[in-house]
Amino acid sequence: MFRIQTMNKIAVEGLNLFPRDKYEIASEILNPHTILVRSADLNNVEIPESVNAIVRAGAGFNNIPVNRCSERGIVVFNTPGANANAVKELVLASLFLSSRRIYEGIAWGRSLKNNSDSISECVEKNKSQFEGPEIRGKMLGVVGLGAIGVMVANDAASLGMNVIGFDPYISVDSAWNLSRTVVHAETLEEVLSKSDYITIHVPYSETTKNMFNADKIRLMKKGARLINIARGGLAKEADIAQALNSGALSVYVTDFPTGELISHDKVICIPHLGASTPEAEVNCALMAARQTMDFLETGNIKNSVNFPRCRLDRHSPFRLLVANRNIPNMVGQITTVLAGADINITDLINHHSGEYAYNIIDTEQQLSDDCISKLKNINGVVRVRTIGG
Repeated sequence: MFRIQTMNKIAVEGLNLFPRDKYEIASEILNPHTILVRSADLNNVEIPESVNAIVRAGAGFNNIPVNRCSERGIVVFNTPGANANAVKELVLASLFLSSRRIYEGIAWGRSLKNNSDSISECVEKNKSQFEGPEIRGKMLGVVGLGAIGVMVANDAASLGMNVIGFDPYISVDSAWNLSRTVVHAETLEEVLSKSDYITIHVPYSETTKNMFNADKIRLMKKGARLINIARGGLAKEADIAQALNSGALSVYVTDFPTGELISHDKVICIPHLGASTPEAEVNCALMAARQTMDFLETGNIKNSVNFPRCRLDRHSPFRLLVANRNIPNMVGQITTVLAGADINITDLINHHSGEYAYNIIDTEQQLSDDCISKLKNINGVVRVRTIGG
């Protein structure tokens, strides 16, 4: 019986995928094999030794201690693309909000509620102050061409915008899905210098923290509009405010309100609504559930943020899973231990990514406790798990 601990409310459509004869699911559960989480902060939480995986029902994972998990061989998953359409729609809305002054106009219109007799006259007299340009024919720069960035780029092009994108790590899937009308820039500087509107779609990390700062803003067109529905920490708030005050930026739209930004009259603060649709919550839960079951039942990894993608069709009764640091001769040491225990390997796959590697090994015999102990004692091995028997 696999034990799943939920740290947040997970859409029931996802939870219903787990067969109840094989899975026990609860918010309070002893020795869980997997933690399902949305926004709960696990950075200062003691993670039980029994946990093999943490699955984030969403794209961002800064609420999970990824480095600490990697050191213990805990595979951290996310669900990229599950909420992509929801975020894309908010980005498109942000394009219009940043251009047509709809937000300001509605707020001003509500101030007329006590002047019911003269509203029409007042509106006609003052509407020009909320005039704003159309987006058709303007240049949109998309920084980051993952699942969301590609959808934004394609739909913006369909709306008549000229679109230029930058992503040095674009995947094959994204490249295939990207409209051929979208120009793929060689550098970030090219995107910034040519764009009337810029939308950010890169993950948050130490290398991307404050990525959009005064230096980047100086490369932009004067009066450009910047949209950030990705992560608040990607933009340096003080530099954004200064650019808005000087006119270097016309508008900043963010899904991450802060005390410094929320009172600025050129900032449109959206209260973190990027993935706040019932469809996105269901899609994330479904993807999270499927990835969890695949990993626990077969050891296959897809959409991990700290271990490589790794999949092997199973044709043997027993399966060995080894997570290790990406250092030389690990496969040789593992197979030597198995050979010494007279274990016949029927199939094997090893993939690595960054500092860590992952092995799926199918065998004809069940491993003894002594053999498993020897595998765990190999320098560089961080976790050993077996399936079958």
